[in-house]
Amino acid sequence: MKDFQLDESSIQATSFALRSGTPDRLNIQIDTSPYISEIDFSPLDRLQDLDLPLDLVSLADLLRNSFVYPPHSIYQNVKLASTGFDPAQNMHAAPQYHYRFQSAFAQSRPPSGIVDENTLLKTYHRLLCHSIARTTAHMHAPWLFQSGGKDSTVLAIALSETRPDTTCFTYLGGNEENEVASAILVTKKLGLRHETLICNPERAYDRYLTMLPRMPLLTADFAALSYADLVTEVRARGGDGIIDGLGADQYFGCPVHNTDRLLALLARGIRLPQALFTSRLVNRSFKLCFVLSTLQMHEFERFLPGSRFSDAEVDALLGCSISAGSRQRLDTFRSDIDAAQSKEAMRRISCTILESGMLAKGMYMARAVSLRLAYPYCDEPLRDWVFHQVPDDYLIGPGGVNKVLMRKYIAGHFRDLPYVHSKGSFRFDLRGLARRRFEQVRTFAEQAREVMPGARAWLDANRKFLDNKYFASKFYLLAVTLPWLLDRMLGAKAAAHAKAESSPHCRISSCIALRTKEET
Repeated sequence: MKDFQLDESSIQATSFALRSGTPDRLNIQIDTSPYISEIDFSPLDRLQDLDLPLDLVSLADLLRNSFVYPPHSIYQNVKLASTGFDPAQNMHAAPQYHYRFQSAFAQSRPPSGIVDENTLLKTYHRLLCHSIARTTAHMHAPWLFQSGGKDSTVLAIALSETRPDTTCFTYLGGNEENEVASAILVTKKLGLRHETLICNPERAYDRYLTMLPRMPLLTADFAALSYADLVTEVRARGGDGIIDGLGADQYFGCPVHNTDRLLALLARGIRLPQALFTSRLVNRSFKLCFVLSTLQMHEFERFLPGSRFSDAEVDALLGCSISAGSRQRLDTFRSDIDAAQSKEAMRRISCTILESGMLAKGMYMARAVSLRLAYPYCDEPLRDWVFHQVPDDYLIGPGGVNKVLMRKYIAGHFRDLPYVHSKGSFRFDLRGLARRRFEQVRTFAEQAREVMPGARAWLDANRKFLDNKYFASKFYLLAVTLPWLLDRMLGAKAAAHAKAESSPHCRISSCIALRTKEET
């Protein structure tokens, strides 16, 4: 077996091949707005592997921010018309982004005290129930992903009237969250069926690997593996549809608190030596690593959650100077960012951009397991009413209290809920995944070295630090992206070769074996 290694010229050639398509290659545009009833990914099914060239800048997006900047996708010739983009535009040209639901644009809102609160709550309930009925009309056994927070609690209340056949499903993702007690209390009082699933990182990862060939595109959202675990379980338990409570933040508003302001001040775009993070004084402290990583970011990108790879690390992982291309993609949103009249307005823009990744995991994975997907908050009548007819102090209250209308709606059914006190940062056992699947991910890094030549070196250099969530978060990004890339690199031939293998371990291993055989 020959020793397959890439020198610098080979890396550059590979990168160029991935970035440059042929002039006559078919361009695809998909409307991924969560406001439409069903996303049509079928154009991707009709193309062969060679007609879907990987976009290396999009891969840098994933490593830097955990999602691909819209309107781009992981493929060069596939663009997505997501929130803020008019799907009538050509997304392959220079599409204009503009988010119309900024507070400054809502001049028709009634002043506080003019609208009766009881009328507001009744109208909110009516519109929400109407949205639920519409978005779940074709579901026979719907399951609500119920974290126990405000968004899912509101949906549970409305579902108890509109779709009482719904099963509420809570994921026990880690010891940092305390909303599980809230979820149980809510469902018990409402008379809804409630189920829980305890996070097992190995099971979740196996399920993710199993669905890879059927996932149309790629995102590396930090809840992606949790989602893979949940949707597979829903399918196994007889569900045919999932209800997700995402989508309300953008029009209710995104208050900025003191911690957010401090982090924005710390985001200076400074490049720090990686040896600083692995030094004895820093490598065991998540908070220190987080603060230092913030210094390397620019202000706007610090609004995006999680610990991600720095620009220097991304360049090293991909073997070329590519991170600048990812950062440049923010220029698409620059006009709206520069026009933002407050930090809250800026953060609202960040939510629309981040939404492309957060909602994408549901869109891609629901399709992979043949489940219907509903986002009841993504409803035009509901959104427009909240944005134009609800007074400001029912959206964001004194001290930056968010979603005041939701809180009052919940208070009409429950006096107090545990979710008010605190909320955990992670919904998945990142460190457990790193401990239990390091060797497997390292093997993926070895086999995907044509695309990500520096991944194996990063894994080897940082293995002893993976009990720190800062490093485990980066491991997670590699664990999600590498096998998807490997699956696409190997293509239909390897998939057919591995079809008879039932275990997800065997499937990936068979693909790896086939590639190794071809290289010999």
